[in-house]
Amino acid sequence: MLRSVWRSQGRRATSAFRNASTTRQVIGIDLGTTNSAVAVMEGQTPKILEDSEGRRTTPSTVAFTKEGGVLVGEAAKRQSILNHENTFYATKRLMGRKFSDEEVRRDVKVSPYRISEHENGDAWLETTYGMKYSPSQIGGYVLAEMKRIAEGGLGADVRNAVVTVPAYFNDAQRQATKVAGDIAGLKVLRVVNEPTAASLAYGLDKQKDGIVAVYDLGGGTFDISILDIEDGVFEVRSTNGDTHLGGEDFDHILVNYILDSFEVGTGKDLRKDRLAIQRIRQAAEKAKIELSHVKTTRIELPFITDSDNISLELTEDQLDDMSLHLIQRTITPLKKAIKDADLEVTDIDEVILVGGMTRMPKIRKTVQDFFKKAPSVAVNPDEAVALGAAIQGAVLSGEVKDVLLLDVTPLTLGIETYGGIFSPLIPRNTTVPCKIQQLYSTAVDGQNAIDINVYQGERPLVQDNKLIGNFKLTGIPPEAKGIPKIKVSFDIDADGIIKVSATDDSGKESSITVQGATGLTEEEVARMVEESKNLSEQDKIRKEVLTAANNLELICFDTEQAIEQFKKLIDEASLTNLLSKVKEMRALVEEARNGDFADISVLNTGQEQLKAEALVVMEKVIAASREKKV
Repeated sequence: MLRSVWRSQGRRATSAFRNASTTRQVIGIDLGTTNSAVAVMEGQTPKILEDSEGRRTTPSTVAFTKEGGVLVGEAAKRQSILNHENTFYATKRLMGRKFSDEEVRRDVKVSPYRISEHENGDAWLETTYGMKYSPSQIGGYVLAEMKRIAEGGLGADVRNAVVTVPAYFNDAQRQATKVAGDIAGLKVLRVVNEPTAASLAYGLDKQKDGIVAVYDLGGGTFDISILDIEDGVFEVRSTNGDTHLGGEDFDHILVNYILDSFEVGTGKDLRKDRLAIQRIRQAAEKAKIELSHVKTTRIELPFITDSDNISLELTEDQLDDMSLHLIQRTITPLKKAIKDADLEVTDIDEVILVGGMTRMPKIRKTVQDFFKKAPSVAVNPDEAVALGAAIQGAVLSGEVKDVLLLDVTPLTLGIETYGGIFSPLIPRNTTVPCKIQQLYSTAVDGQNAIDINVYQGERPLVQDNKLIGNFKLTGIPPEAKGIPKIKVSFDIDADGIIKVSATDDSGKESSITVQGATGLTEEEVARMVEESKNLSEQDKIRKEVLTAANNLELICFDTEQAIEQFKKLIDEASLTNLLSKVKEMRALVEEARNGDFADISVLNTGQEQLKAEALVVMEKVIAASREKKV
């Protein structure tokens, strides 16, 4: 055990901000819980890079097929209903977390896919085919897709990136994000807090000075950051938030509302029907988004069971009422951030909104009521973070001058001392990078070794904080307690990654770069990086074939649903032909998945033929329905 003696603080290593380790173009990536985006600087203007179909954001969704295929983004999301147990989304919430964490236990109950405990206690993902993946691996697939989009847009290889994380991510979660970058074949030059990145985009565009509050409510996390912008210097004065509060929680509330309404009306509980839950989840997300623009929407899910449909109306007021407690959860972090910044609400010059959930009218009103001023909506909430990351990338590469980003550590860092006391060394909201030292001594006579246990948190006892790493200092000369002098140093780089070292009077030193609980050894990461590098053209073609096969299967599924719903209005000949065509296309899908052929044009042609034949039948159904009414 250690006993505290005195503390001294070293100077901030601000020169690290100017350390641009590469002159090549650096992309900025917003690795989001729900959606991700990638941007790059064009001259002095940041620009979102679109995928091949013109989409500016990509779902942070990864799916695995039984044939060994991997789908990422829109392709993975589209087939989620048919492959819900092997389609992983919102996994950013699991990065750097233990399976025993309360937040993870909540996710286990509501996720259509399986979250299991890895041998080191981390939360991992498991497919029905017996394969296990860490959340960092899933993040790596998404980052690799962002890399591919960037290379397509720029027409050149991309190696360097700035990746954003929620401001309240702890060390383990930041480490897990960097590992995801390694797996994707990217060199992550900097990990930047999301609200800080958003303010960077805002400030460079507006060229305004003042105190800015960034309210960032995305798919999985909430952050509030208070920044002082002056003469191109962006200094974060405080940050706060909740790493398990976001759009996914609003979706869960709506899903439960739909399930409860269905059970009241039919007496049937769908909570164990994973396919039904997945369909309801997608309908809930769609309704939530629609209610940001309209007052009333309708949720229609035909044949949620063999004999039952879901049809219910949902209003904006209903959504506001059932989610009010979630919105109110953002208020306490707002108050703490302003207090930590040593400011009053009236000192805030501008409030900017980031994250898709800030489109919700009730949230905008809540923010306006709190700050007593209308928030700015000039920044696209879905793109601001990626744009800011691109600006920071350009600063590192030297493309952008006279911009300095001073970020902070979100949680207090310290070590365990005698009696389980938490001894803080770096208070939360300390500007990084920084180096701080403190002198300790032994707690018992003749002690020749000490365990250094490093914690993050705000509680006075270590048992209430998060252990993020530990190491042992041995070979201490045996003397009376309190005599040996042991210097403990914390060195935090610009990414918020921590290195801790301890040195005694004799010069004996031991140190640790605190590694987040990513669940991956260095060997495993190296293997995954090598696999990513060796991705062959054949593998790319195989992925395209599987994507086309999934799209065709979705058309088959939609056609079968329509046939089931309108069977009584379809003539026998048309019904027979359409069912025969569906059977033919399903056989084609099976052949493609088994690797019997790799001709995408055959699948695409089949898709268009089935859509055309189904459309002809549905037009007859509509005509017959009108005649029946007449």
